[in-house]
Amino acid sequence: MVTLLGGLTAFGALSIDMYLPALPAIANDFGASDGVVERSLATFLAGLALGQLFYGPLSDRIGRRPPLIAGVAIYVLASVLCAFATSPNVLAALRFGQGVGACAGMVISRAIVRDVFDHQESARVFSLMMLVFGLAPVLAPLLGSYLMLVTSWRAIFAFMTLFGMVMLYAVVFRLGETRSDATEATARGEHPIAALRLLATNRKLLGYMLASACNSACLFTYISASPALLMGAYGVSPTGFGWLFGLNALGLIIASQINRAALARFHADSILAVASVAAALFGLALLAIALLDVGGLPAIMAMLFGILSSFGFIMGNASAGALSVDPVRAGSISALMGAAGFTVGGLTMTIATLFADGTAIPMAAVMCVSLMIAAMAFFGLTRRAAPRADDRFHS
Repeated sequence: MVTLLGGLTAFGALSIDMYLPALPAIANDFGASDGVVERSLATFLAGLALGQLFYGPLSDRIGRRPPLIAGVAIYVLASVLCAFATSPNVLAALRFGQGVGACAGMVISRAIVRDVFDHQESARVFSLMMLVFGLAPVLAPLLGSYLMLVTSWRAIFAFMTLFGMVMLYAVVFRLGETRSDATEATARGEHPIAALRLLATNRKLLGYMLASACNSACLFTYISASPALLMGAYGVSPTGFGWLFGLNALGLIIASQINRAALARFHADSILAVASVAAALFGLALLAIALLDVGGLPAIMAMLFGILSSFGFIMGNASAGALSVDPVRAGSISALMGAAGFTVGGLTMTIATLFADGTAIPMAAVMCVSLMIAAMAFFGLTRRAAPRADDRFHS
């Protein structure tokens, strides 16, 4: 089950990172500018963010399997059509559909984890799933580049189609229904929007959600800003950039497995508290190094390694905590978590890009502010939240 759920969470990273090396070739093939072709990346992210708000509540109401099967099937169909796209605008529209399909696996897999495991064990399972999440950004661009060497960019979408078909087979024949009777009864007794509104006013949940979203915003910012910064400002070669990118992904993977081991002795919230403070300190150090222009590339990379490794400690524990606030609404909580992550991530990416000046300062400032907000949200909202009558803490 963990392997399958990890594969479902990889839909987003695979569909983004494998596609990036093909952007220049797609622009050349269509005779369009890079900016026009890059819209297909923006539409995919929009589909990922918006679709989660649909699949999460739906999975509470009708079960995990039907919307998951439908979402993966949409992904497969959209991937096939992307391979035969005839213009940038058609590709952008199809990529939106691909994002809507991909997000089903991402949002529902989190709910399934909470259906099967309690708070502490959920955190351990999320740490295991981070192995797949961490490997995808390393392997996907390499695979995309290799396919570009031996064939055209359309083969990348053929590979995505194959991956989607494998996941669809696994979901249909290997994954049983996990939604509880209590979740079904609660979902059928309230409007989905009412459930989302109720959850959005829960201070404890908001703390976990902001801690998760603002931490993941650093990953979005790093992915968008690091190519121009490292290869442009610091003169790192494309090959060297790939190694540095992989090193930070390795840090995330190692941290997630250390987190899994630590959960045998410490509560998930205790680890999350320490990691939030450490990440904020790394963010402050990165901003200071960027403003003072000291230490050069090694100092920048050391702080980035610390920030991105903290992702392995924070994300799994924050997700497990959020889903434990109200387990009978796990699908809706997962939807809010995912939508918040992509919304905040998109906002920070845009800010870092708008203020880019060839130095590390814009990226460092965005990361530092995000990590400070994440820490303050966890300690100010989650840790201080008073018990509420509508909070549920079943396992």
